[in-house]
Amino acid sequence: MSAEEQILERLTRIEEKMEQFSSVADQLKTFTNVFENFHDLGRDVSLLTYPAVKILTEELGEVETGFQLEDISFLVKRFLLSLRHMAWGLEQLENLVDWWQDMEPLIKIAVPHLIDVMEDLDQKGIFKGYQAMLQGYAKIAQKYGPEDINLIADGIVSMHGVAKKFTDPKFINFVEKFMDVPAQVDLEEAKPTGPLGLMWQMRSQESRRGLGVLAELTKALGKIANSNGNGKTPAAPEGDGE
Repeated sequence: MSAEEQILERLTRIEEKMEQFSSVADQLKTFTNVFENFHDLGRDVSLLTYPAVKILTEELGEVETGFQLEDISFLVKRFLLSLRHMAWGLEQLENLVDWWQDMEPLIKIAVPHLIDVMEDLDQKGIFKGYQAMLQGYAKIAQKYGPEDINLIADGIVSMHGVAKKFTDPKFINFVEKFMDVPAQVDLEEAKPTGPLGLMWQMRSQESRRGLGVLAELTKALGKIANSNGNGKTPAAPEGDGE
């Protein structure tokens, strides 16, 4: 190997070592920067330590009268004793979540149906009717006193009793037949009639049945007149039938 080649080889080795040294220097510089950062942080912390300790001391001094070390032991004891209740609460919460998961599909179905029903009732005017009734009751309360309202309520109850009687099949049959009476009457055929003419009219079966119906109505009116208010007719005094 010639002298020039040896010189070039040595220069190459020197350059490689310089590059390695440069990389090591860069790494050392990085560590140096980190160390400087920690050094700055420690310096800042040291500057803040005294004010922080002072503030902490003042705060602890304020709570010293209301805080003792025994409170911590009592708090830990209560926490340990309450673990069973906490476990029970978590279990109930889990049951509540399970119940909600079961009910959620039903609610999703029921709520739209309920909305449809409420909308249908609103379209039919039921809510407006109830609102008008409440307004009517409010007007009654403004105009009448409590005693008058009690009397009105008693009257309404009595009227409901009368309305209940309208559902009696006998009453309905009687009213239906009575409503047919005007259609059976021919006022143009009505003529003045005396006692003899009345007796002449009594020859027909319809007239005799009419007198029977009139007698039954008269008997019923007599029972109403003699009733004592509870639907019972008092016994006739002695001598009335003679």
